[in-house]
Amino acid sequence: MAATSVPLGTTRRPAIKPGRILIYALLILFLLLFLLPVYMVIITSFKSFQEVDLSRMWQLPVSLNFESFARAWEVLAPNFANSLLLVVPATAISAIIGSLNGYVLAKWRFPGANILFPLMLFGMFIPYQAILIPLVQFLNSVCLVPNADGTCSTSLYGNIFGLILVHVVYGIPITTLIFRNYYTEVPDEMLEAGAIDGSGFWGLYWYIVLPISLPGFVVVIIWQFTQIWNEFLFGVTIAGSSAQPITAALQNLSGSQIVEWNVQMAGAFLTALPTLLVYILLGRFFIRGLLAGSIKG
Repeated sequence: MAATSVPLGTTRRPAIKPGRILIYALLILFLLLFLLPVYMVIITSFKSFQEVDLSRMWQLPVSLNFESFARAWEVLAPNFANSLLLVVPATAISAIIGSLNGYVLAKWRFPGANILFPLMLFGMFIPYQAILIPLVQFLNSVCLVPNADGTCSTSLYGNIFGLILVHVVYGIPITTLIFRNYYTEVPDEMLEAGAIDGSGFWGLYWYIVLPISLPGFVVVIIWQFTQIWNEFLFGVTIAGSSAQPITAALQNLSGSQIVEWNVQMAGAFLTALPTLLVYILLGRFFIRGLLAGSIKG
């Protein structure tokens, strides 16, 4: 039997398997299903009120109309500032605490560490609704500004400080998990060398662990920023009307009788824009940080 020869200088393309074609087709289908709502939000936000109609819902706007963005921003601007005042400190504090916890649990051996870590992770699986009533009662009992007669003028309930505290506490389990898995990749020899040079707990953390923690901090910042910014339940129930974040204020764009969907979609687009910018700016570090802590732990 004669062997089949391939001319020199040519390469044989590998045959495309039917299973691979099916996988790509499903991925494209899922991508389209995911992007359809995004497409709807964007095109509707640029339409005028007269153009918003079910028969023309998939059509592009006749002309770009920015009035809906101006009207949405007029309502959402104070709450946008509240969200920034909430997200920035809550993300920073929970990231720092998670970094310290991860450092202790990954590199310092102490009795009960194997019990403390699972108990800490258990907090991630407690639904918000299960602890909402006792949480409100606790925040209402913590007085920030007492009156002269002994009554409370301002408590943690109903202001931005209580909301920051809640998100910091709820963020500690996931930030601890991320940093703990990340720090297990740090060679023990580095810490041992630092200890020989005279560094203690804080010296090892400040001069050795913290400088190599950028990928871990990027993952935590993106995760916490997105979770806190998009959270709705705590923002509605814990914060007062003057301290509500932007997600809680979106409902204020709905009219009592007539819903202006172009204004609603413009508000949704403005609300989602900060998280999109965070992913654009830090996204290239996100996967790197996840992979850095995925080998061990």
